[in-house]
Amino acid sequence: MDDERPTSPPGSIPDTPMLDRAQQLRGWRINKMAMGLGEPENRHAFLADERAYLDRFGLTDEEVDAVTQRDWKRMIALGGNLFFVLKISAVDPVRMTEIGAAQVDMEHTAFLRDRLGKDG
Repeated sequence: MDDERPTSPPGSIPDTPMLDRAQQLRGWRINKMAMGLGEPENRHAFLADERAYLDRFGLTDEEVDAVTQRDWKRMIALGGNLFFVLKISAVDPVRMTEIGAAQVDMEHTAFLRDRLGKDG
């Protein structure tokens, strides 16, 4: 029986977006917005009116939805750079292990136990 799953290019990690020029350009808005959160006044603006802050960067509806839902995996798929997206988690705050669990579609406690050998 043939395996019908798509094959990944050699050296790639399955289900991991390739960070190439097209993906970098696609993620420009979300990355610029997230980088802005390094400034205290932008963090305050984000917390005071998240949608208004996102609108300042011209995010698409899909990008806005990914950010407001804290859909970490989708933010990365939309071109978000993990190091920039982590700035969003610092405002909430969200633990890095929660983002890791989201990236591999696991519950946080299962991720801690199965991937890191820790109790939840």
